[in-house]
Amino acid sequence: MCITAHWIDKNWTLHKRVINFCPISSHRGEDLAKGIVKCLHEWGLHRIFTVTVDNASSNSVCVAELSKQLTKWGTNLLGGKHLHVRCMAHIINLVVQDGIKEANISIKRIRQAVRYIRQSPARWKNFQECCVDENLAKKSLCLDVPTRWNSTYLMLNRAIEYEGAILTYADRDIGLAHHLEFGHICVCDGDSDIVDEEQPVGSLLCSDWDSIKRIAKFLELFFKLTLKVSGSLYITSNIHFLEICQVGFCLSKLISSDDIVLAQMATNMKKKFEKYWGDPTKMNKMLFIPCVLDPRHKFTTLSFALKKMFGDNGATIEKDVREYMKSLFNEYSSSASKDKCGKLSSEVEASSSSYMVDIGDFYEELSRHTSGSGAGNSKSELDKYLAEDTEVGTSDFNVLLWWKYNSARFPFLSEMARDILAIPISSVASECAFSTGRRVLDSFRSSLTSKLVEALVCLQDWLRSESQPISIEEDLDSLEQLEQDLAKVGKEPSIDDI
Repeated sequence: MCITAHWIDKNWTLHKRVINFCPISSHRGEDLAKGIVKCLHEWGLHRIFTVTVDNASSNSVCVAELSKQLTKWGTNLLGGKHLHVRCMAHIINLVVQDGIKEANISIKRIRQAVRYIRQSPARWKNFQECCVDENLAKKSLCLDVPTRWNSTYLMLNRAIEYEGAILTYADRDIGLAHHLEFGHICVCDGDSDIVDEEQPVGSLLCSDWDSIKRIAKFLELFFKLTLKVSGSLYITSNIHFLEICQVGFCLSKLISSDDIVLAQMATNMKKKFEKYWGDPTKMNKMLFIPCVLDPRHKFTTLSFALKKMFGDNGATIEKDVREYMKSLFNEYSSSASKDKCGKLSSEVEASSSSYMVDIGDFYEELSRHTSGSGAGNSKSELDKYLAEDTEVGTSDFNVLLWWKYNSARFPFLSEMARDILAIPISSVASECAFSTGRRVLDSFRSSLTSKLVEALVCLQDWLRSESQPISIEEDLDSLEQLEQDLAKVGKEPSIDDI
C-alpha cells in the first residue's frame, strides 16, 4: 500500500510526498483503514481533508472506516461528506475500455499486423529496411495489452506514423497477408492456458487506415486528458468538473454523428460515463467547489457548465453547491475565530496574572459593540470574493499565485482554498511509486526488508522533490548520527552472531 500526501504550504507552493510504502496482509476495507490510521499516527497527521482512491469496493469501505476515525479525533469536517474522492484517471480508463471493448475490425487487423512483424528478428529486420526506404526513423512498433486502452492508442498512433513502411512490408512479405486471411491467434493467460482464440481478421485495406485514423484522433482526447489530470506538480482540482463536462459534451456530439464506428463507441462510453457522472446527487461537492475557487471561473463558469451538463437541474445543483460551500466556509471561519480568541484570552490571562488587572469585562463589552454595529449589513469573505469580477483567463495565469497575493484580503477563505485546491483528482502519484518499488526490489535485491524498501522509496521521492540541491558534505555529521541510531533500532541477529 502506498500513501501520498498532498498539501499547499504557507507560501502557496504545492507539495507531494510519499509517506508510506508497505505490504498489507489483506485488501479488506477495514484492514486498509487500519493501515492508513497507523500511518497517520506515525506522522502526527489527524486533519485529513480528502482521500483520493480508485473505484474498488474495498476502498469505499476503507474511506467510510477512516471517516469514523476522523470523527473520533474531532477533525471530520461536515461529517466527512466530501472525504471520498474517486480517481478521475481510473474512471476515464473504465469509460474508454467500454468504448473499445468490442474492438473495431480495423483495430484487430492493425494489431495482428504488428504482432506478425514483431514475432521474429528476421521480419523485424525486413521492416526496418522498409523504414529506411520510406525515410522513416527506426522505431519499435507498439503492441497493445487488453487491460490498457492507452496502449491501444499508442499502437494505433505508431502504426499511423509508419503506415508507408507497413504497406511496403505487406507488398514484400506475402506471409503477412496469409496470416491476416487464414491465421488463428491463440490468446493465453499467465499460466499458458488458452483463454481465447481469435478468428482470421481479413486483409488490411485502405479503409482500415481511414478508420483507425479517426479512432486514434478520438482516443487522443482521453489520452491527453489522462496526462493532464495525473499531474502532481500543479493543481488539478480546479479543472476537475470542467474536464468532465468536456468529455460529456464530446460524447454527446459523437453519438449523433454520421460516423457509425465512432457513434457506437461513444454510445458505449456514455453509458459508463453516466454511471459515475450522470447523477449529480451522488457526486462529491469537491468536484464543483474548486472551480469556484479559481478566480477565473467562480460561479459564472460553474453555472454555465452545470446547465450544459444537467439541463434544468443545473440551477438546483448550483444552489446545493452554494449552501455546502457556505457551510464549509463557516467551519473554517469559526475554527479560526476560536483559535484567535483562545490566543487572545491566553495573552490576557498572562497579563492579568502579572499585573493583577481584570480587563475581561471591557473586552466582552467591546466584542458586543463591534458585533452589534453594522454586523447585519457586513458581507463575509466568501460573499466579497464571489461579488468581485472574474479574472481574465490567460495561458500563464497562476491560481496559487493569485491566492498568495490576495490571502490578506481573504484570510479565512484562503485557508479553505489551500486545502481544496491541493486535492489530487487522480491516484496516479501513488501508483507511480510501485514502479519505483519494482526497481528497488528487483531479483538482485530480493532480500531487502519491507522497512528498508519503504525507506528507499520514500527517500527517493523526498529527495527528488527538494527544490534546493542537497549537500552531502555539509550533512555528514547528521548522517553518521542517523546511521548510529538506525543500527541501535531493530538490529536482528545475523549468521555471524550465532
